Amino acid sequence: MTLESVRTVRATAAAVTAVLGAGAAAVAAGRFASDAALRTPPGGPLPTEPRLTVHATAAGRISLTRDFAALRPGTYGLAGDAFHAVVGPVLAGAPESADTVARRLERVTYGTVEPGDRAWLVPNLYTGEPGTALGLDSTALDIPGELGPLPAWFVPGARDTWVIAVHGLGATREHTMNLMAYLHRHGIPVLAPAYRGDPGAPRSPDGLNHLGETEWRDLDAALHHAVDSGARQVILYGWSTGAAMALRAAARSEVRARVAGLILDSPVLNWEATLRALAAARRTPAPLLPLAVRAAQGRTGLYGDRRPGAAHTNRITVPTQIFHGPDDTVAPWRFSRRLAAAHPNTITLHTVRGAPHAAMWNADPHSYEEILRRFLTPLM
Repeated sequence: MTLESVRTVRATAAAVTAVLGAGAAAVAAGRFASDAALRTPPGGPLPTEPRLTVHATAAGRISLTRDFAALRPGTYGLAGDAFHAVVGPVLAGAPESADTVARRLERVTYGTVEPGDRAWLVPNLYTGEPGTALGLDSTALDIPGELGPLPAWFVPGARDTWVIAVHGLGATREHTMNLMAYLHRHGIPVLAPAYRGDPGAPRSPDGLNHLGETEWRDLDAALHHAVDSGARQVILYGWSTGAAMALRAAARSEVRARVAGLILDSPVLNWEATLRALAAARRTPAPLLPLAVRAAQGRTGLYGDRRPGAAHTNRITVPTQIFHGPDDTVAPWRFSRRLAAAHPNTITLHTVRGAPHAAMWNADPHSYEEILRRFLTPLM
């Protein structure tokens, strides 16, 4: 081999190594970015939620870092590493500060809240279980699922139409307690199941969140349990990816004829858009976002050979109420608008402004519950 040939081989080898190295780095970056959605821990903050600093507390008052999140309308949970509290609306007439926002401090659920603590807003106002948190008669049970027993809460009611309430990204079934007391006052039995990946529930075989594509089968198990336990009909109530699960169960379940209606809060109707939003919130550079999508597809087989983003939205045949708004940075509102426009006879969209993902009730509980009452009354 001539000297020139040797140089050519070495140059080619170096170029190939560089390309392979860059490719491996890109694949690793895509996997890391996709983790923002596929490994979101139940009960942990979503990447879109800013950490706020507690600046001061007083009787009935808390000062937080001035941020768009701290200025949101409504009532929210405030979660830290060792505490949970409930904060109400921004206090009118409170002394202005360039750095802080004063909100009403409703209660401290557990732990202590001290100046300097870091925290984030969460939708759930309650922790624990319905008996201790809400004073409701409730039963803890296990529902047989395809991967193992699924813990669930059941709050009985006089009616034979049940609501199955299922949480979504970054939450646990504690989130469903926000509406349990309301539903109980109207005599509606409520079943709130955990699903794969939740505390106490079986782990997903690959340890990943499939954004409803496989988790819906655990909701289907809860639906079968309700029917077998005497429910004449069932309303599926889902938040976030729980809403995506509800859509799939209503379209695929063997007992889908028992589904009388759907309530979808902040539904994830396009998984690619949600994954991109969560990855971007982790400061993933825009050129790497397509890699995050491909990585998610490769790791989970999301949607298999079906159209990306399809959530069986062409099969909605039952009355459906959607709560969603333009300030949701996780599940874009435009998909809910399109869905409602495409099904004007079955879907009603109630627009909620100023609310983050899966917190439409938090922004204005009174209006939300009135819309819910109007929707539920004909179905009882």
